Amino acid sequence: MSVHDDRQKTGRGGTSAPRGVTMAAVGRLAGVSQVTVSRALSDPSKVSPETLRRIREAIEVTGYVPNAVAGALASRRSKLITALVPSITNIVYSSMIQTFTGELRAQDYQILMSETGFDPKVEEAAVATHLSRRPDAVLLTGIHHSPQTRRMLLAAEIPVVELWDITDTPIDLCVGFSHVESGRAVARFCREAGYLRAATVSAGDERAIRRKDAFVREFGRPGGEAVQEVTYAGSASLVRGREALVRLLDEAGFRNGVVVCSSDLLAHGVVIEAAARGLEVPGEIAVVGFGDQDYAAHIVPSLTTVRVDREALGRVAAQAILARIEGGEPPPAVTDLGFEIIRRESA
Repeated sequence: MSVHDDRQKTGRGGTSAPRGVTMAAVGRLAGVSQVTVSRALSDPSKVSPETLRRIREAIEVTGYVPNAVAGALASRRSKLITALVPSITNIVYSSMIQTFTGELRAQDYQILMSETGFDPKVEEAAVATHLSRRPDAVLLTGIHHSPQTRRMLLAAEIPVVELWDITDTPIDLCVGFSHVESGRAVARFCREAGYLRAATVSAGDERAIRRKDAFVREFGRPGGEAVQEVTYAGSASLVRGREALVRLLDEAGFRNGVVVCSSDLLAHGVVIEAAARGLEVPGEIAVVGFGDQDYAAHIVPSLTTVRVDREALGRVAAQAILARIEGGEPPPAVTDLGFEIIRRESA
């Protein structure tokens, strides 16, 4: 069986200008028409098993890749899902996306992912680029977006899931938990545990700020001692956790209280700095994290933290998208999966 060379022989300057293998070339190799190849790709049930076998063999031999954009225009399906996340290295987001991706790949969808940081304008540019690829659905992280991002997504008329947060007014669907309520719950936990003094260490993203602000409002009492706050404009790190405790101890004179952090990474840094200074945790400094990352139960002392089922969030978001695309039972507009405070040795 030979393969017909269907490339354009001459281009500018007399050099060859390959166009790649065409659907017509696949048809000639398989002994069928281009229309039959197109039909086999769009709906294999419409061709005989023998014809489908020959077409698939021809595709494998030639390396032919169907024009997904053209197919999407004809069928209104691209089998492509867009996912936008602030960071691909942060396990909070990567673990959600891993489950999300697995659920969708099992249904023959592929994921086109971009890292957007925490800048709404960067997210807006990414949304515009991704929508030009005609995805079947879009997953966003969080519920706060620029007005133009919301307009573009509403105009696209495709399923949109906002993950890791909830709101009464989602663009389409949201799957997450209340960051404000989690901050309040940690404050109540600390009060009930007997702590009278508190400090917060927070990264600068708006969800972390909402948790921190909710904690401060709930923990504070009229006439009581103010909550000490250390907030960084950037992302969390061990170094910033250590630096924050240095500031609280040396500049604010903080002692005998609880330090509530916006992430386990910051909390781990606080624990390391406390150990370096010979401070007992939780005797002199108690520590609470957020996220329940894999190491939280295994550091010394083990870390009290807030657990959110990240895998469940990714799975439920994928199932909501599939239900909207495939016409299944309509998912709820808002899915609140909640959170859990995990009490360990650090507080």
